[in-house]
Amino acid sequence: MPQTTTPPFRADAVGSYLRTDAVHEARARHAAGEIDDAALAAIEDRDIVALIGEQEKLGLEAVTDGEFRRAYWHFDFFAGLDGIELGEGSTGMDFKGQAIKPVAVEIVGKLGFPAEHPMLAHFHFLQAHTERLAKMTIPSPTVLHFRLAHDSLLTPLYLDRDSLFEDLAAAYRGAVAAFYAAGCRYLQFDDTAWAYLCSEDELAKARARGLDVDNIQAAYVKLINDSIRDKPADMVITTHVCRGNFRSSWIASGGYEPVAENLLANCHYDGYFLEYDSERAGGFEPLRFLPHGDKRVVLGLITSKSGELENTDAVIRRITEAAQFAPLEQLALSPQCGFASTEEGNVLTEQQQWAKMGEVIDIAHRVWN
Repeated sequence: MPQTTTPPFRADAVGSYLRTDAVHEARARHAAGEIDDAALAAIEDRDIVALIGEQEKLGLEAVTDGEFRRAYWHFDFFAGLDGIELGEGSTGMDFKGQAIKPVAVEIVGKLGFPAEHPMLAHFHFLQAHTERLAKMTIPSPTVLHFRLAHDSLLTPLYLDRDSLFEDLAAAYRGAVAAFYAAGCRYLQFDDTAWAYLCSEDELAKARARGLDVDNIQAAYVKLINDSIRDKPADMVITTHVCRGNFRSSWIASGGYEPVAENLLANCHYDGYFLEYDSERAGGFEPLRFLPHGDKRVVLGLITSKSGELENTDAVIRRITEAAQFAPLEQLALSPQCGFASTEEGNVLTEQQQWAKMGEVIDIAHRVWN
């Protein structure tokens, strides 16, 4: 079976990579006021170019900037939108065995995507330094709605969280158009909300926050489809569904069955990066809802949470099992998540990280020629 010529590719990656020691040090010095923005950017630029080289050397067909310029996979993007400010949250997210600094998204004005959003410049730099396909990752609009506290609506423009949907979708249409104009043809929406909707514990917490979880899936399908409805035909938009990824820890458990039909069949994504590295993800049966055709599921069978390499034959057996529910030609392989969803990174070394990515490529060659 031949390699695909459009993303997601048979061997792919979610997006984030471990920050280098130099980037860690520079960001700490910048936060302390010891170096300015230009000095920080120069170090990030240098190490992003080296990171691109590592990805190209491995043979990846799509490369990212590793999210090296971000502290968080989501908050940095949200902070750049019109109408949003970041504040201090009352509590951090409930990762198992790890504490994360609490941050709150606050809605202070009309939501929109500004022409000067900083991640446009991040993409320009990435694209300028690779001949491979440059992939950009941003948080899904569902993430903002799902985690938003009711008391974070600090403007009379929005009476409740659901009143955000129209402007939030419009802001994302602006983002899609802006990234496309910048040259982006591979955009990914990273999403924790769908995974939390598979977890009884997270559903209970969402109900306690006042979310209408009984009807929220239909609302999220509409939000996503409204956000990407103007996507040009030659632009691929995928999503990554994550159960939490901070310092090798996690939040949610539960298979995809409760959301599979809405997520796979009703959302108009081109592809889905789905975590399948542990029993917390359940079985492959929900893949039966993937429509036959061009959509692809990227199986996250290689964990990014530890440095131990998987048994290659066991991974291939699991791909074969998945192919009982979705056509093999519509499947691909990646790590289950990024290696550093926040700047702290997961608990493994850079050498182990690249060994993991090499494993992805080797297995993809064996399975799909």
